[in-house]
Amino acid sequence: MSPKPAPEPAAEAAYIAEGGVRGFLHVPDGPSVGSLALTHGAGGNCTAKLLVDLANTWSAGGITVLRFDLAFRQLKQSGPPHPSKAAGDRDSVRDAVAFLRSRTGEPVLVGGHSYGGRQASMAVAEDEGLASGLVLLSYPLHPPGKPEKSRTAHLPDIAVPTMFVSGTKDPFGTPDELADAIALIPAETTSVEISGAGHDLSAAKHRVAERSLDAATSIFPHL
Repeated sequence: MSPKPAPEPAAEAAYIAEGGVRGFLHVPDGPSVGSLALTHGAGGNCTAKLLVDLANTWSAGGITVLRFDLAFRQLKQSGPPHPSKAAGDRDSVRDAVAFLRSRTGEPVLVGGHSYGGRQASMAVAEDEGLASGLVLLSYPLHPPGKPEKSRTAHLPDIAVPTMFVSGTKDPFGTPDELADAIALIPAETTSVEISGAGHDLSAAKHRVAERSLDAATSIFPHL
C-alpha cells in the first residue's frame, strides 16, 4: 500500500487519490479562470510549504490548483528519485494535467519545484499539447558545483509560455546561467528573480507566492 502524505495544513484543500494522481486540490471560492498542476522537488512531497503557499495564494486569485506527488514519492515516503524511473514521474505530470482538464475544462498550467519542474518541462517538451504554460520554481540547471552537467537539452523543444522563479543564491544555477538557459526557449518567457533566496526560495520571507502570481497574469493571458 502506498504511503499517505503528512496531514494537510490547509483545511480548504481536498485530498485526492484517483488513478495515478495523489495530492490536494485547492478550488477558488468564486469562478475559476484556469488551473495549475504543481509538484515537488526530489527531497519533498506535495505538502512542502512552498507548494502549499502557492496553492493557497493562487486559488485565492481564482485559479484551481492541484499539488501532487510524483510517482517516486507515491512509492516511498522519503529518499530521492532514481534516474531510471524518471519517465514514470513524467507520467505523473500527465496524469495530473488530465485530472484537472477532466474536472475543469480550463487551460492547464503545469510546473513544480526543482526536480518536479524539470520533469514537468521535459513532459511539455515531449508533448506540445500537454499544457498551456509552464511554472518552474528553482529550475535545477545543473548539480551544485557541476555546471558542466547541464540539464537544458530539452529547452529548445518547449513551445508554450514559461515562467521561471529563482533565487539569486541558488547553487543549482546562477542568474547569468539561468538567463542563458531561458534564451534557449523559443516561446514567450518571463523570469522572477528573488534577491537573496537560495534553492528553497524561502517562500514566506520573499512573498514568492504573491510575486509569482503577479508575474503569471502577465505571461498567461487567460488568468
